[in-house]
Amino acid sequence: MNKALFLCSVFMLSLISCRQSKKSDLSSGEINHISVIIDDQLWNGEVGDSIRNKFASPVVGLPQEEPLFTINQYPVKLLEGFMTNSRNIVIVKKEAESDFEMVCNEFAKPQNVIHITGKNVEDILSILEKNSAEIVQRMKATEIRESQRRIDTSLLDVERIRSMFGVGLKIPRSYKYAIVAENFLWLKREIISGNTSILIYQVPTERLEKTNIAGSVINMRDSIGALYIRGMQADTEMISERAYAPYVANMKIADRNVVETRGTWELKNDFMSGPFINYAFSDPTNNRVLIVEGFCYAPSKDKRDLMHELEAIIKTIKFRNDAAVENKGF
Repeated sequence: MNKALFLCSVFMLSLISCRQSKKSDLSSGEINHISVIIDDQLWNGEVGDSIRNKFASPVVGLPQEEPLFTINQYPVKLLEGFMTNSRNIVIVKKEAESDFEMVCNEFAKPQNVIHITGKNVEDILSILEKNSAEIVQRMKATEIRESQRRIDTSLLDVERIRSMFGVGLKIPRSYKYAIVAENFLWLKREIISGNTSILIYQVPTERLEKTNIAGSVINMRDSIGALYIRGMQADTEMISERAYAPYVANMKIADRNVVETRGTWELKNDFMSGPFINYAFSDPTNNRVLIVEGFCYAPSKDKRDLMHELEAIIKTIKFRNDAAVENKGF
């Protein structure tokens, strides 16, 4: 079978949509973890290398390398039992036929179960190559929703945010208002050996230049750092680190066009630094760009899950009178 015919057959066998099951048991597990059910022979070869490269690649925007997902591998014989309660499961087997299927809530809820079977290693690698981006996207969305569900159990009163900016956010009660100024809020949560923060502010639409969006976002956040976020000494305001170019993506959140910017910050003339994730929401009805940013300082901790929680918080945003909004975007 030539390569083109082989790829065509894999495409025909693949079921891209997420088939629904009706299990009601609650899934469990830590955020951003995957259970990979695969026999050792495959795991220790090219297939295992491919899985690790695609699902444990470095998270963008962090100062040190941390994996996108933490992978726990188990042999196929352990599929039964407590393993089936994991929120994200990838099952890889050699079978007589090549196939790919994503099943929602097969053993528990919420849950993604990815079934990959191939007649040989080449088949399995081809299926992984073809479908890994969609698998990652689906699992990331599930983990955001799970984090939001956990956040929802104890919330801060955000009436001040609603009155100032016309939006609602679900923010854990552990956050406190650090600075309240005109068109600017800083909320902060103390953690062991550091803190996490959320900034909310707005600027006129023209401040975000369409031809240089990344540069505009960096300039905006640096001007905010100079005004409000400083170290203990003089001339130690927060600035965007220039050593690495920020990661920029366009997306939709709450029916708004949004520019997502990820990068790292530092205190000028100081030692403190960390990652940030910045969302610039288009709001042409009010002639503004609403900025909601999360950043953390945690020198002795991994930062992936801290930044994931900040992303989940920001993505709970709801704009007032959404039905009346005409979103022309950036």
